[in-house]
Amino acid sequence: MTRIVVWNEYVHETRGDEVVLGNYPDGIHAVVADGLRELLGADADVTTATLQEPEHGLTEERLAATDVLFWWGHIAHDQVSDEVVDRVVRHVHAGMGLVVLHSGHYSKPFTRLMGTTCSLKWRNDGERELVWTIAPDHPIAQGVPHPIVIDRQEMYGEQFDIPRPDEEVFLSTFDGGEVFRSGVAYRRGLGKVFYFSPGDQEYPVYHHPDIRRVLANAAEWAAPTAPRRDLTADQHPRDWFLNR
Repeated sequence: MTRIVVWNEYVHETRGDEVVLGNYPDGIHAVVADGLRELLGADADVTTATLQEPEHGLTEERLAATDVLFWWGHIAHDQVSDEVVDRVVRHVHAGMGLVVLHSGHYSKPFTRLMGTTCSLKWRNDGERELVWTIAPDHPIAQGVPHPIVIDRQEMYGEQFDIPRPDEEVFLSTFDGGEVFRSGVAYRRGLGKVFYFSPGDQEYPVYHHPDIRRVLANAAEWAAPTAPRRDLTADQHPRDWFLNR
């Protein structure tokens, strides 16, 4: 069973924004989690956590028991404790999967793992987004139409200041003519990281069945396939490999 935690800063919703609450009355995390439960069924144990909980709901014990962490943040990146960020990054290096959503590109865990600003161009005019599959054989793209059509969405555009991805899975185009690397995959230490941009608080994108399929696929892809372990500098005597 894959143990998944969906993390959301949960700030827009608690401020009573009528548009956001119309799309996500119980929070973005609740909708993302419901989609994962619907598609992964008994193969996944899906729970949620938010910024307001003690240690943001991401204690050492909870992360040690998490196979894949989903991260959604937007206007409260600076409120995330550096201690918790250190903890998340360490667990990714040890093998925990991380799926970063939309404006989470500016989150502390993602920028730390990328080592770049992760800046981009944006415009919120509610334009149509087409999400094109550029790696049809990739596990995250399975069962996904080419393209996914999102009727209204915030535009993200290049230059997206990220390292060269290990794998580029999706590329988005917008009515204004921009393109964006909207689905990119990395390996960091023993962990897998997937960034997926579609999904803004002002639009019901996380209810979209094809987007939910991508997220479920990403959870399965990012889950560790071997026991987790910290990567350390271990001293070894000469010929240690001959005496095992």
